Amino acid sequence: MPTISQFYGITIRMYFDDHAPPHFHVYYGSDAAAVEIDSLQILEGKVRRRTLSLVTEWATEHREELRQNWDRAAAHQPLKDIAPLD
Repeated sequence: MPTISQFYGITIRMYFDDHAPPHFHVYYGSDAAAVEIDSLQILEGKVRRRTLSLVTEWATEHREELRQNWDRAAAHQPLKDIAPLD
């Protein structure tokens, strides 16, 4: 599961051959969640409200890059790093 971005102690990862809908995984401390790329809603797991707010801000800025990485992961191609939240 490649890490594609890290900021403020938050790690963003994507799995190869993961299930639909397109999503990414968020890890912060002992919290973990899967977040849908299109809606930015939590599919499973939980993270603190502040963490989700930062992740939502980041994902909104990088939604197209996330979609491209999802397609790469499905095709077993290397994923590209995505810039962290400034």
